[in-house]
Amino acid sequence: NSLFSLFQIVHAHKPHFMALHCQEFGGKNYEASMSHVDKFVKELLSSDAMKDYNRARVYLDENYKSQEHFTALGSFYFLHESLKNIYQFDFKAKKYKKVTGKEIYSDTLESTPMLEKEKFPQDYFPECKWSRKGFIRTRWCITDCAFDLVNIHLFHDASNLIAWETSPSVYSGIRHKALGYVLDRIIDQRFEKVSYFVFGDFNFRLDAKAVVETLCAKATMQTIRAADTNEVVKLIFRESDNDRKVMLQLEKKLFDYFNQDVFRDNNGTALLEFDRELSVFKDRLYELDISFPPSYPYSEDSSQGRQYMNTRCPAWCDRILMSHSAKELILKSENDEKIVIYDHIGPNVCMGDHKPVFLSFRIAAGAGKPIANVHKCCVVQ
Repeated sequence: NSLFSLFQIVHAHKPHFMALHCQEFGGKNYEASMSHVDKFVKELLSSDAMKDYNRARVYLDENYKSQEHFTALGSFYFLHESLKNIYQFDFKAKKYKKVTGKEIYSDTLESTPMLEKEKFPQDYFPECKWSRKGFIRTRWCITDCAFDLVNIHLFHDASNLIAWETSPSVYSGIRHKALGYVLDRIIDQRFEKVSYFVFGDFNFRLDAKAVVETLCAKATMQTIRAADTNEVVKLIFRESDNDRKVMLQLEKKLFDYFNQDVFRDNNGTALLEFDRELSVFKDRLYELDISFPPSYPYSEDSSQGRQYMNTRCPAWCDRILMSHSAKELILKSENDEKIVIYDHIGPNVCMGDHKPVFLSFRIAAGAGKPIANVHKCCVVQ
């Protein structure tokens, strides 16, 4: 059970402040599935594991009838009863308000001043299909320490064949542009600049051309074209000897590599060199070292918690990134390296096609002041 896996993390790290960011709320079939969302929210808020969190804010973008606004993002925030002074920023009034009680907002996110929500401009969307990509931003202040939390969903790869053709791929260019847009929005002149954490499904992919060339270094490639259009529909990579065994089959939505262990062994570390999309933003964004396997695309068969689907090349789509000033806020301990933990949830449990990731850290509130109160935070994507 994915909630059980989440509660295990809460129990292990006991955060004072917890941010949980969700995407594609209600799944692909919204009208039929929204009832599950309400059940999930009630279960989360009323569960025994969360009983010490006496304040909560839940923001669900459920207004799927609004073509120009709907992002299907959900942001949950839980505050432990031991946490005394916590404030949330009102973007309209431009001031912080003390957080009390538990409140749920859905349908009406456009009218709550406690967040900023935006769908990417229509001209950002590839193939002119205006899908649910965008971001939600909230701002918090814990004992004099202010930071933004931004839930983001970037564009996916539409075709493995197109991703393979060029390096970097056309899709990575679209993601680069969209992430730049978000960063420019959250540090513009309207509000005071604060540290920020950006997390969600960035849809970052490995450099497909380089990965295939590495995985199939000794293979020969066969190209299969459609009879009527002559368009490439399939690439087959076979070992040059060994009875010409098929190593990889590549189609628009098929990435069938014969040995999945390469993505799992040592957490797939050997492939991290092909994870290059963040390098463009190294001056603006920081990420802790990744020590978990690619977070997508996992099998949705509940008995196959570790298995990848053979639809896409496994990649680290789900990430938690931060501004360089946010990195300074995270308390580094001299003797205990484990104070900051960046990992995935439910390694052996089916959690859907994405495996959630989390970052647990202590924040030096009022960082830079001689006497700082220390609070423990946990963000989950």
